[in-house]
Amino acid sequence: MTAPELRALAARPNALAVLPVGSLEQHGPHLPVITDTASASAAAIRAAHLVAEEIPVAVLPGLWLGMSEHHLPFGGTISLDYDAYHGILRSIVRSLKALGFKRLLIVNGHGGNIDPLSVAVRELAVTFSMPIVATTPWMLASDEIAATAESETPRHACEGETSVMMAIAGDIVRMDKFDEAVQQAPKRVEAPHGFSRFYSFSERAPMTGTWGDPRPATPEKGERFLAIQARALAQSMRDERLWSTPDPVWQQNRGQGNTSGTAD
Repeated sequence: MTAPELRALAARPNALAVLPVGSLEQHGPHLPVITDTASASAAAIRAAHLVAEEIPVAVLPGLWLGMSEHHLPFGGTISLDYDAYHGILRSIVRSLKALGFKRLLIVNGHGGNIDPLSVAVRELAVTFSMPIVATTPWMLASDEIAATAESETPRHACEGETSVMMAIAGDIVRMDKFDEAVQQAPKRVEAPHGFSRFYSFSERAPMTGTWGDPRPATPEKGERFLAIQARALAQSMRDERLWSTPDPVWQQNRGQGNTSGTAD
């Protein structure tokens, strides 16, 4: 789209910006490092097509930088810290607000982004006085996703992610590496209930960085996974509970969400 087209779309009352976010990180010996970003973008674009006749919607290019420090031991990974991640998101929201968008849906493809996103969207929604919603499609319609998979999905570089990549970019999936990917038994390393701490992925899947079994993956399953995610995302775009107007006190206390992003 051109700049005038985007400005005209953003000016419409219920215009929605959609930002896919992912990562650049190792996905075992068989999947490309762009997997999380590519899958989030594919789901977001499919969802936008489902609502385009009723909601003015624009999907941004996928943000390929995320928080992936737990994958650094395997190589092939570029990670942000929280300050940098929040700063990038803040700059994107500020720019969207200046463009005229009044609401934003963040579609996340990477598990390591879930916690930082939950904090960032709360802070940014207050700062810019606009509804900002984040979701991870793999966590939506979990019963349908489980019914489609033969193995435990979602994990990491698993049947689910591999199927999606086979559907959208099958030429860069290394099917000859599937057996190598599962040459380990991943450990369920978790903190006790009620506690939180950092674990490197090398503590969970020390040999190949794969958690799950890619061998049952097919492009057909990938299309089904994406269809399930797209329907769930489309429903979220229509759900008024997510998009109610911010409390007026935000505007009073935050300088009406000025585009500089600074509070009065």
